[in-house]
Amino acid sequence: MDGFGPITAADAGEAEGETFRIDSPCAGAPVTPLIFASPHSGRIYPPGLMAASRLDAAAIRRSEDAHVDTLIDSGPAHGATVIAARMARAWLDVNREPWELDEAMFADELPAYARARTAKVAAGLGAIARIVREGEEIYRRKLTFAEARARVESVHRPYHEALAGLVADSRRRLGVAVLIDWHSMPSAAVAAGSGGRAAGGGCDMVLGDRFGGACAPAVTRLVEEILQGEGYRVARNTPYAGGYTTEHYGRPHRGIHALQIEINRSLYMNERNLAPSRGFAGLRADLDLLIAALAAADWSSL
Repeated sequence: MDGFGPITAADAGEAEGETFRIDSPCAGAPVTPLIFASPHSGRIYPPGLMAASRLDAAAIRRSEDAHVDTLIDSGPAHGATVIAARMARAWLDVNREPWELDEAMFADELPAYARARTAKVAAGLGAIARIVREGEEIYRRKLTFAEARARVESVHRPYHEALAGLVADSRRRLGVAVLIDWHSMPSAAVAAGSGGRAAGGGCDMVLGDRFGGACAPAVTRLVEEILQGEGYRVARNTPYAGGYTTEHYGRPHRGIHALQIEINRSLYMNERNLAPSRGFAGLRADLDLLIAALAAADWSSL
């Protein structure tokens, strides 16, 4: 794996099944309630996006959680189902409420249900982002609501229909579902402090459980203890408490537990060009041990 390289193009009308992929548990793997999601590692940038963007192929990838899907790709061998978005986050962010739109980005008037005034929209990071992480504006023109609706219907809706189906199936078969939403975070977001493995200090991982509302305390505690045992510095809910997926699916009283894991990008890649660093293999091996421990856990008491 190298750095930026060529991005993958696709038509906006791409078939639903190609906007994400699902990797089912391998034959002979243990039966587990684990569902892993990687919503921001997609690197398909449709030609329509690039034509409307003022950014080049390198700059537009700054918000991508590059390589996260590869870091967790041992999940199926341990009995976890993995769902990963293939469409770029800059095209449509599936970890947002689908109609969380910024009306200032559109040439026509948005319907009332799409005029979200959330903190994410104000920051330029709604379902259709206005900026990439460094604050650079993505678009050279105004969008239309028809464009937004097409993205939601072709990307967000099928992704979450599939994810909801996986959660419901696990709960039906096993009485419990454990959904982990995997992300990466810029090292600058957690640069203060020291003691972790990440370059420049700061914490290595942030666990977001909506301050205890999205999963049982035992889930967060188990992940935290395993990661700390591997030498990682772990924080909870600050600065990331969990996004749309964690909040939308986490219903611990119904046996559905959702936890977001943010990984410091400096642990495994060059943040300037997205190329995996020498730390990539070690982190991947450590996450494999975490996944194996989660697969072996007794979830029946949740």
